[in-house]
Amino acid sequence: MPTWKVREVTNMGKPTGFMEYKREVSKEQDPKKRIKHFHEFHEHLPKERQSLQGARCMECGVPFCQSGMMLCGMASGCPLHNLIPEWNDLVYTGNWEQAYNRLKKTNNFPEFTSRVCPALCEAACTCGLNGDPVSTKENEYAIIENAYEQGYADAKPPKVRTGKKIAVIGSGPSGLAAADQLNKRGHSVTVYERSDRVGGLLMYGIPNMKLEKQIVERKRRIMEEEGVTFVTGADVGKDVKADKVLRDFDRVVLACGASNPRDIKAPGRDAGGIYFAVDFLKANTKSLLDSDFQDKKYVDTKDKHVVIIGGGDTGNDCVGTSIRHGAKSVTQIEMMPKAPDERAENNPWPEWPKICKTDYGQQEAIAVYGHDPRIYESTVKEFIKDKSGNLKAVKIVKLSWEKDKATGRMNSKEVPGSEQILDADIVLIAAGFLGTQSYVAEAFGVELNERTNVKTEAGAYRTSRENVFVTGDMHRGQSLVVWAIREGREAARAVDESLMGYSNLVVQ
Repeated sequence: MPTWKVREVTNMGKPTGFMEYKREVSKEQDPKKRIKHFHEFHEHLPKERQSLQGARCMECGVPFCQSGMMLCGMASGCPLHNLIPEWNDLVYTGNWEQAYNRLKKTNNFPEFTSRVCPALCEAACTCGLNGDPVSTKENEYAIIENAYEQGYADAKPPKVRTGKKIAVIGSGPSGLAAADQLNKRGHSVTVYERSDRVGGLLMYGIPNMKLEKQIVERKRRIMEEEGVTFVTGADVGKDVKADKVLRDFDRVVLACGASNPRDIKAPGRDAGGIYFAVDFLKANTKSLLDSDFQDKKYVDTKDKHVVIIGGGDTGNDCVGTSIRHGAKSVTQIEMMPKAPDERAENNPWPEWPKICKTDYGQQEAIAVYGHDPRIYESTVKEFIKDKSGNLKAVKIVKLSWEKDKATGRMNSKEVPGSEQILDADIVLIAAGFLGTQSYVAEAFGVELNERTNVKTEAGAYRTSRENVFVTGDMHRGQSLVVWAIREGREAARAVDESLMGYSNLVVQ
């Protein structure tokens, strides 16, 4: 007869913690103070109080927080399947090193996600069904920052090398995750980045006040100490020939992002003063890092009327950046209707809550200008130029939305007589992205799908070109940092299997 070993099951540290302790999060600096600088503006809890937040975790039998499942087309819970109840309990009991080890088992970059992730875990937290969710994101921040302070997060180079060489094209979160995983496996990894600094959107797409760039540089240094090689200023497909990369490396991973910004086609589009949000944000951060804005190589919004087209996170980042430079006014145009302030009946827990979010940029606009900068259910109908060809105003029009009975899709149409003229010296287009840039795909000879993302089989990462894999936004389209990290981990496993015949890399 076989001998069965019974696994010891331990209770959580504080079974009644969710009833005894209220949710507590970091304090934000007053909007009128924080707009005077480009630094992070949260004052985090001391470890003792953060530990009590770990006690609020119910350690559910079915932890939706770490499920990462798709409900009604939206992710519910963490796509990385972070072991959240485990490290919440370890935070409460003071086992910080073990909490770090459990966190790092599924997440390569908690120093990034604890700052910029919208916390899908908290939206699916059982505590949030009838109260306030566990402050999981801030527990994650406390774990990783304590790990750096205590040396747990120091470099750990692999002890054995396989002799295999891999090129990763792009150093955004997905490319970095793939590189990190493959390097840990013992492969030799070289990351090519076309910009002058490593990080992709982490470096130049996310403003410094959301993610200070020394945090990205800190992780880059750790990865270099572990053996990853970074080559910056190398635009593969232009400056660096794709054929040479294919010859020099055993495998190639494309992680170039969804870099084609969606444009706005309206009369007067050629007016001076219209910029894509991604270019605006990149120039701002680069000038900040290079010279603290002394080189003037950024779009200065001081005393300007700024109109931002797009209501998402990037649009909000443009609001906050414009205000910090002293914009006279900031208006944000959003095509969709305003979301409800509370969950609707047809949007039950644990679905992602489709509610109105007033983010840091909008908070700052309210503090400075006295009103929310967003105008809903509207679109730009015309860019109005002055005699010199520069922008002076935009004409917007209200939209009404109706459901198509045949397809079920919502369609918009202009409301007659609803046109409005807004003063505008600068327009920033933050309307999303359409897919990968064609020159990279053409250089490597990979097929694209109907969404202009690189084509693969469903759930796979191997492209139509032999030995070439793809990951991140270039594969799935514009998405969150947490999804990019998951993609990078899964792509790394696929590459490893193709090289070694098996893989021991943990994806989730």
